Amino acid sequence: MPVVDMSLDKLKTYMGCTPRPADFDEFWDRSIAEADALDTDAVFVPHPFASKIADCFDLYFTGTKGARIHARVTVPKNVTGKVPAVLHFHGLSGASEKFRNLLAFAGQGFVTASMDCRGQGGVSEDVGGVAGTTYTTPFTRGLDGAPEGFLMRDVFLDTYLLAKIIMARPDVDETRVGVYGGSQGGALSLVCAALMPSVKICCAVYPYLSDYKRVWAMDLTKVAYEGLRYYFRHFDPTHAHEEEFFTKLGYIDVQNLAPRIRAKVRMATGLMDTTCPPSTQFAAYNKITAEKEVVIYPDFDHEDLRGEDDAIFETLSQL
Repeated sequence: MPVVDMSLDKLKTYMGCTPRPADFDEFWDRSIAEADALDTDAVFVPHPFASKIADCFDLYFTGTKGARIHARVTVPKNVTGKVPAVLHFHGLSGASEKFRNLLAFAGQGFVTASMDCRGQGGVSEDVGGVAGTTYTTPFTRGLDGAPEGFLMRDVFLDTYLLAKIIMARPDVDETRVGVYGGSQGGALSLVCAALMPSVKICCAVYPYLSDYKRVWAMDLTKVAYEGLRYYFRHFDPTHAHEEEFFTKLGYIDVQNLAPRIRAKVRMATGLMDTTCPPSTQFAAYNKITAEKEVVIYPDFDHEDLRGEDDAIFETLSQL
């Protein structure tokens, strides 16, 4: 079997190499408490998209630092009682899912929501205000300041708030909520399930934002992870602060949040992936203690994994 990373046997036992900050759990407990204290001022604005099976909405809510966050929402028509919900998170630089695609789950009788990440391809606000570089990949944004200022910390909390708002709807069964996405969306699905442990099912396709130091060691600091090389070349050219840099990244490393997940997890991985190397994905997967499965696509890179979309739909339809 051709490989670009470790053998599959080694992947199944690899536990990551990026440092975990000593106060990691306390940091995220404080962050969740901060999010819980917010007045999100959530509003569902009817959208004119025409559908015979669902009503469509633009959801706006206020997240950390006062940013106004947007998500697209569909609600099946003629709902009686409480129904399941699924939350979708998009890939790097993308935007919320099209209404027509969300309608597939609406056809199953589910409420759906898809969030725009701050500062990417959607309309959610990026309020800025960080120390240091604002160039290239979002996970380096704010690394020259306190971890409370990290852009991705706020995006992570946005996923939590979205789940909290959707779960609070009177037509949603908060015990039957699933999350899904690919790449950055796969990472945020794991994050949402970790921060909101009542999430029941999580489908993550080749998740991003995991085990940064491993990406560096593999010399794969390109595209999604190019911010690593950019940061060192411009701000730490002799690597005098390399250990501190990777330790700070540990606050927003998905593998460190993975032990909090209680949802049933389905992860899909292409063994030829050089964008989010398989070992970085397994670093998170191997720390999940909940029920889980990983589906291997031996010949696939960071691309459409044939048949996976239908498999995710079938998995989430079990809610």
